[in-house]
Amino acid sequence: MSSTIAYLINQYPKVSHSFIRREIASLEKQGINIQRFAIRSCGTELVDEADISELEKTQVVLGIGKIGLIVSLLYVAIARPIRFLQALWLALRVGWRSERGILYHLIYLAEACVLLRWWRKAYVDHVHAHFGTNSTTVAMLCSAMGGPPYSFTIHGPEEFDSVQSLSLVEKVERATFVVTVSSFGKSQLYRWCARSQWSKIHVVHCGVDDMFLDMTPTFIPSEPRFVCVARMSQAKGHLLLLDAATQLVGEGLQFKLVLIGDGLLRDEIENAIAQLGLQNYVEIIGWASNAEVRQHILASRAMVLPSFAEGLPVVLMEALALSRPVISTYIAGIPELVEPGVCGWLVPPGSIKALVAAMREVLQFPIEQLEQMGAKGRSRVLQQHNIAIEAGKLAALFQSSHENFKTQAIDTSSTVDDVDNCKVQVKILH
Repeated sequence: MSSTIAYLINQYPKVSHSFIRREIASLEKQGINIQRFAIRSCGTELVDEADISELEKTQVVLGIGKIGLIVSLLYVAIARPIRFLQALWLALRVGWRSERGILYHLIYLAEACVLLRWWRKAYVDHVHAHFGTNSTTVAMLCSAMGGPPYSFTIHGPEEFDSVQSLSLVEKVERATFVVTVSSFGKSQLYRWCARSQWSKIHVVHCGVDDMFLDMTPTFIPSEPRFVCVARMSQAKGHLLLLDAATQLVGEGLQFKLVLIGDGLLRDEIENAIAQLGLQNYVEIIGWASNAEVRQHILASRAMVLPSFAEGLPVVLMEALALSRPVISTYIAGIPELVEPGVCGWLVPPGSIKALVAAMREVLQFPIEQLEQMGAKGRSRVLQQHNIAIEAGKLAALFQSSHENFKTQAIDTSSTVDDVDNCKVQVKILH
């Protein structure tokens, strides 16, 4: 495959988007030329050396400033007036029914104009966006102006909460193909999209980093320790986890709960730890590198993630890859990975009672039994989330899309030739 693929993400690289970095790296190992593009940068938050290195390879749209956006918009409007007007109408129509409104979508149009020029210079043949939000909107608007065809990966849960507001059905209809990270995600698109669109929706799992897959499993420590790796937001269930920890403390159980991550909810979490008197039981690490996350997982008996809304969390895959059982909830794609009683525990979301029971069992189970569960979890990850295999599926979709696009281009060219021949014949007849 000799084509150039542009990857477009709203923020990239990002601490919580290491799975995208791994996907790109694996595609490049398979000989695919990938160009990285982000709408905005969050470089100041990066802690992992691999992310910092990736930042140097990424072009950031908003880095050109307001003047650059306006110049690009005017340039495309003059150079491609009909295509621009079609994209403008699309932006207005999509923006009208969105939560963000028309003004934001006019900005997305300007961003699409910037990328249209960049992608033409880079000879980009196809664009792949991650998340069905503004990055896919920009890719769709660029395509409407004559830019490259696009595809996108939808993760959830945010996209599934706002299907109509995000014009997700139209994005699917205009895309060459769509990827979901779980069968649950695929089913959610089936709910909204016409059956004629189902054939373009594919499941490609997120992959796990080699530092998790290639490591020889280690013994689970006797120290009673849990780890939770997650962005600090309402959806991840941190506050419920603290309530569960309080009940375990009340039962006289000894343990340590390590929270890795950061976010808007951090102050509230810190206040709750103080109010509940959990300072000796709960420790907040903040964002950590992949290597640090790995060490914290290995130092734990189990990963705990009591989320209220998810797609399919990569951190659960990482914990299982390191042979650590996990505690999570019966939502979205999680049951496709975690089998209760086999490699972990699943509890009803929002149930403190069930969460306390699962954490209590982890603390009371024999280490040997936890290790057996971890080994079964590792086997599931090796089968379902090998990044080389999953990236190979994506590469095949890119190849198929590229070949279909070339065929369509040839057919269009032939149609034009046929029309020109007809004109010549008419002239001869006259």
